[in-house]
Amino acid sequence: METANEYEKRWWKDGKTYVIGMDEAGRGPLAGPLVVAAVCFAKGYHHEGIYDSKKVSEKKREEMFKIILEDALEYHIKIVSPQEIDRLNIYRATQKAMEELGHEFKCVEGILTDAMPLNGMSCEVCAIVKGDQKSVSIAAASILAKVVRDHIMKGYDLLYPEYGFAKHKGYGTKQHLEAIEKYGVLEIHRESYGPIAKQKIKQLQLF
Repeated sequence: METANEYEKRWWKDGKTYVIGMDEAGRGPLAGPLVVAAVCFAKGYHHEGIYDSKKVSEKKREEMFKIILEDALEYHIKIVSPQEIDRLNIYRATQKAMEELGHEFKCVEGILTDAMPLNGMSCEVCAIVKGDQKSVSIAAASILAKVVRDHIMKGYDLLYPEYGFAKHKGYGTKQHLEAIEKYGVLEIHRESYGPIAKQKIKQLQLF
């Protein structure tokens, strides 16, 4: 597997140097934060190992994570709490985090996202469907976000071992749903998500 840099090339050819790729990890899980990352590489950058984080092994992601941190001109990572997700909804929480990240870079001449339109940017934004398979910058951002989020969920597994977070990373697996039913809702659960909202109602009815 190999992620092309055709989208970056177009802008590099047009004279842009600082092209930012953005992606996230954790829109679907019932628990844990959303992690959003943004990466800028030097003009002409390419690496055959950087690809959609969902399509490569955990070991490969960890290897690429280190390489991306070393090779990037600049990168930023934002962690969005379950409470913020509940307040805004997951789509707007993702979009807002990306918009905020766009303002953290020293220089931005173009932004590539994985199918997420952005508002209020001072540069051109290109939202690419399956961007993490088509843009090396977006793919790199997806790896940073995924690795950081996985590490966070492994930390939660140490705090709440009965929930199995290291295994399912907060997604709505059978194991996770059974744990929620047995042990209840935690502060790291997203209360606006259906299964969690239903369990909260059940818990309230017991009192």
